[in-house]
Amino acid sequence: MEHHTLSNRNRSQGTRRRNHFSPSLYSVKACGNAPSRPPTTRQPDNKTTRQQDNKTTRQRVNPLSSKATFEIKHHGTNPCLLLEGNWRDSRERPTVEAMESALDGALNRGVPRVSIVLQDDVVWDARLMAMLIRLHRYCRDRNSELDLNATPDAMQRLFRLATAVDNPPSRPPKPPGFLARLGEGLSHIADDVGRFLAFIGELAVAILRFVTGRSQTRIRDLFYFIDLGGPKAVGIVSLISVLVGMILAYLGSVQLRQFGAEVYVANLVGLGMVREMGPLMTAVIMAGRTGAAYAAQLGTMQSNDEVDAVTTLGLSPMEYLVVPRVLALILVMPPLVILSNSIGLGGGALVAAGMDVNFVQFINQAQDAVSLGDVTTGLVKAVVFATLIAIAGCQAGLQSGRTSAAVGDATTRAVVHAVVYLVVADAVLNILYDKLEI
Repeated sequence: MEHHTLSNRNRSQGTRRRNHFSPSLYSVKACGNAPSRPPTTRQPDNKTTRQQDNKTTRQRVNPLSSKATFEIKHHGTNPCLLLEGNWRDSRERPTVEAMESALDGALNRGVPRVSIVLQDDVVWDARLMAMLIRLHRYCRDRNSELDLNATPDAMQRLFRLATAVDNPPSRPPKPPGFLARLGEGLSHIADDVGRFLAFIGELAVAILRFVTGRSQTRIRDLFYFIDLGGPKAVGIVSLISVLVGMILAYLGSVQLRQFGAEVYVANLVGLGMVREMGPLMTAVIMAGRTGAAYAAQLGTMQSNDEVDAVTTLGLSPMEYLVVPRVLALILVMPPLVILSNSIGLGGGALVAAGMDVNFVQFINQAQDAVSLGDVTTGLVKAVVFATLIAIAGCQAGLQSGRTSAAVGDATTRAVVHAVVYLVVADAVLNILYDKLEI
């Protein structure tokens, strides 16, 4: 008990001793050997005064608000480009062309060096460095040197790094010559022909499998596309055909009236529609209507990965998607051509009626002029044209990209290729008919 009381007494004396010396210790730590001062008379130290002075200076001079300017000064024979202000602000920043114009006089005199000096208030970034690098190239082309020894170390390091390797400004590539463009065009044509022939080969194999009963083509798809390309196209085919028949009749009447042979308008309209205009105009209509539809449908399936899904299921896209479309168009084209020929003759008969050629006389004259061979040649053209239109549309759709823009390009390409195929095929068939005297 006595020991415990003594310990408490010693602890309390130590506490009073520490409390007695703590003010003096604090005073020595804060002010060195100087005597402590009462808190009420304490003055601000030098550090606080300097911070207040710097804050007042910053409020008085703001480098970001100063306008970027430059000035040319001369120290001896060498000019000095003095930069000051905020060079981050692109609205107030001078251009490199202005600096080059200001230095032209000195550079034309052949000065060996142009010095760059930055004022203390300069605010800069990489854009100023880019301007100085352009100015360095400008001075180098005039046998002068751009000296940045008076600039900050960071700017000098960036400048040395940027000019370590000579990198002249890039020039646009020289356009290819005539032979290069010709070779590139022929290469594209060869690629297109190769893809076209490969597509025809795959289609021929798929149709052969359909004929032998081993194809994956669904019959109901075939009837669906027959309905889509046949009955629903009767209206537009009829309209175009009657107008074409009237145009042929008017065209022939201008010359035949001079000889009093208006009755032979029936010969012109009959042969023109059956052998040429009927199949060709019907094919052009189907190229813009059905061929474009094939390309848009298959292109959309390609962009939605539906063609890949068909392949994943173990089905052939050629047999499942292309064959029903091709066969449907081949089957509907001959009836549409026969319809076009008949309506075209009716349009010609309307025009002939205005030339005192009655309908019965017109039909009899047309029957005498048109033979079964002429009708057959037109139907052969119809089958060939239908095959080419379907191939152009399906090939463009299956080879389309996977974006919406690519689908539009595929549709355009299908129509253009189909029309080109039609014109070439028509010319080739006419030459063959002439050689075979059909």
